[in-house]
Amino acid sequence: MSIIIVDYGMGNLFSIYNALEYVGGNPKIARDPGELAGAKGIVVPGVGAFGSCMNQLSRFSDSLLSCFQEGVPMLGICVGMQVLFQESEESPGAPGLGWIEGKVVRLPDGVMIPQMGWNSLYIKHRVEIFDGISEGDMFYFVHSYYGQPRDKSVIAATTDHGVELAAAVHKDNLFATQFHPEKSGPKGLRILKNFVRSTIC
Repeated sequence: MSIIIVDYGMGNLFSIYNALEYVGGNPKIARDPGELAGAKGIVVPGVGAFGSCMNQLSRFSDSLLSCFQEGVPMLGICVGMQVLFQESEESPGAPGLGWIEGKVVRLPDGVMIPQMGWNSLYIKHRVEIFDGISEGDMFYFVHSYYGQPRDKSVIAATTDHGVELAAAVHKDNLFATQFHPEKSGPKGLRILKNFVRSTIC
């Protein structure tokens, strides 16, 4: 089976599809929850507002949870990371998937919003997907909100943009990034290659 990219109408599928194909991921795009069955890995991209994304993603939520509980390697990107949390200041009243306890908050006043551009990564936990990634390597961010996990041990890496914020989280078979690895040059491709490797049993 392939690595499945979840198409719920809110992701930049072209970039992530091409990047995964480049690193040997044999990606396929799923527009129906039933297409997640048997996936070797799952990628949840995201562009847009939290509430709109959850409204579109909700039809996949049961299938995604089943895959997560079954240990399928999963990668969330940008808003695809934020929807893992319980809620977001961007869309009050819209529940997230809730796989990570905590909420998504707006970047502080006095900084460029959205954060758009390259920023350094500071590794907190040396997980497998960071193989070949060094402290201070640069990755590409585009966002106005960021996740605040209640359990800080799930924070795999941080970056600074007026505040130290979670740039990547890791929980069991789940890894998610606030930055876009598919737009982050060779280092981003290395992360995607590491993810592909994690799906090979």
